[in-house]
Amino acid sequence: MTSPQSEPAVELIRAENLWDLLTERVRSTPTREFVVDERGRRFTFKDLLDLVESTAAALHGYGVRAGDVVSWQLPSSIESMALALALGRLGAVQNPIIPMLRENEVEFITGQVGTSLLIVPGEYRGFGHGAMATSISGRIDGLRALIVDETWMSGDPSALPGRPDRDDDATSWIFYTSGTTAAPKGVKHSDAGLISAAKTFVTNVRVTPEERCAAYVPITHVGGIAHVLSSLLVGHMLITAAGFVPDDNADQLISERATLIGSGLPFTTEYLRISRERGAVPLFQYARATLGGGSGRPPELSAAAAENLGGVGIISGYGMTECPYLTWGSPDDTAEEHAVFEGMPGPQGRLRIVGDGEAELPAGEIGEIRVYGPQLFKGYVDPAQEEGALDEQGYFRTGDLGFLNEAGRLSVTGRIKDIIVRKMENISAREVEEVLIKDPAIADLTVIGMPDSTSGERVCAVVVPADPAVPPSLDSVRAFLATTSLNKRKYPEQVEVVDRIPRNSLGKITKSQVRSDLLDSQQRSR
Repeated sequence: MTSPQSEPAVELIRAENLWDLLTERVRSTPTREFVVDERGRRFTFKDLLDLVESTAAALHGYGVRAGDVVSWQLPSSIESMALALALGRLGAVQNPIIPMLRENEVEFITGQVGTSLLIVPGEYRGFGHGAMATSISGRIDGLRALIVDETWMSGDPSALPGRPDRDDDATSWIFYTSGTTAAPKGVKHSDAGLISAAKTFVTNVRVTPEERCAAYVPITHVGGIAHVLSSLLVGHMLITAAGFVPDDNADQLISERATLIGSGLPFTTEYLRISRERGAVPLFQYARATLGGGSGRPPELSAAAAENLGGVGIISGYGMTECPYLTWGSPDDTAEEHAVFEGMPGPQGRLRIVGDGEAELPAGEIGEIRVYGPQLFKGYVDPAQEEGALDEQGYFRTGDLGFLNEAGRLSVTGRIKDIIVRKMENISAREVEEVLIKDPAIADLTVIGMPDSTSGERVCAVVVPADPAVPPSLDSVRAFLATTSLNKRKYPEQVEVVDRIPRNSLGKITKSQVRSDLLDSQQRSR
C-alpha cells in the first residue's frame, strides 16, 4: 500500500548527497542556529560548515581518500556530527559504531568492512576506547587508529582537493544491525537513501524551521544521523548531549524550549517520572509532541505523554536499519492513532501485509510487514545474508507482525520470532507483556519462549521488581493476570527475577541475550 503524498510544512533543500545538502543549507540560512549541546556551545549552520571543512582537511592529512572505509565510534557531539559530514565531503565510506560495543565486536566489524582508519575517543564513560583501538590495529593489516580527545582535529581547508565525483546512490554508509534476535549484520546505505528517510520524518511530522528538536539518539545510530539530515533539510535546531542523563537532559530541553521531545520508550518513561516527581505538568511547556519508535509501547503511554509532557502525545515512526524511517505519524492523527499506530509511509514509501502463501492481507488482518522505499538498504556486507531478505516484489521481509487500518496507518503487534509455540498453539509474547506490565509489582519485563520437553516452549516472564524486597513470583503473576482478560492458556509458566533487562542503544530489549543468559544460568545450576 502506498501512502497519500502529503506535502512538507516548508520547502526542503533539494540535494541527494551530504555535501550538497550542507552547502545548500548554509547558502539558505547561514546564521540560523543548528545545534546546542549540554555545555551550552552553540553552532550556526555556517559554524558547522567551517568545522566540517577543517575536519575534512585534517582527515585528508591523515590519508583518508575517496572510497576508503572509515569506522568511527564516538559519543554524540557537535564534532561527531561534523565528522560524518566531513567524511561525506571526502567521498569516504563511513561505518559508525555504537560506543557500547567492545573489542570483539569492533574487531569483527572493522575486519569485515575493511576499515583503513578507526576513530575513537581515548576514554568514554570509564572505558578505554583508545587502548582497544590500538590493540585492534595491531592485529588487522592496514588498519590505523586515530584517538581524539578534547582537542578536536583541525586542518587547513585550502589544502582540500576538489570534491570527488561519486554516484549519490552508491554505498557511502555501513551500519550494523542491533542484533536483538540474531547476530548483527552490516547494512549498506547511500546518501540519497538516508536523505529520503529524513524526508519521511520532516514531511509526516510537519517539521518547521522553528522546531527545537531533542537529538539524544546516539549519533552512531541511523536514527541519530537522520536527526542531522532532517535539520539540514528544514533548517531547524537540534538539542544534543553526549549521553542520556535523564534529569540533566530534561533540564536542557526545558531551558532550550524544546518542541519535539524524543526519542523512544526509555526517554519517555524517564521524563514521565521526572514530571511526576517534580509535580510539573506539562514538563515541557513548548512541546508539540513526544517522538516515539524503536520499541513497543503501552497504548496508554501517549495519553500520559500528552497530559504530563505536553503536546499531542506520541508521534511514532517505524523502520529498521535496513529501511529506516519508513513511516511516521502526524500531528493531526487522532488520540487512538497516536496511541497504537506508527503512522504512514512517507513519499514513495510502500507497505504490504503478507499472510500464509504470500497472500497480501486486507486492512485489519495481522501478517508480516513488508517494506519498500527509496531508503531501502543496498545489501549486506556479507552477500550470503541477502538470500531471502527481499520477496519477489522487492519488498524487505521485516520479520515484524502488524496490520494496516483502512487509512493505511501501520500498527505493529510483535515479531514472527516473538511467537511462543506452546502445545502447537501460537502465543504472542507482546500480548502477554502489554497486560503484565500493568502489574504494580513489576517495574520492567520481557516475555520469552523457553525450551520445554513436553510443550515445545513455555511462556517465561523475566521481570524487574518494583520493590526488590518483595519480588514477583509465579503465583503472584498468575494471580494478577487472573484479574485481567488475558486467556489463561497464555499465562507464564516460569518467572525469573532480574536486576535489569538488557537493551540496546535505542531501548530495544535484546531478547536473544535474555534467553541466552537464562539458558547459561540453568546450565550452570545443573
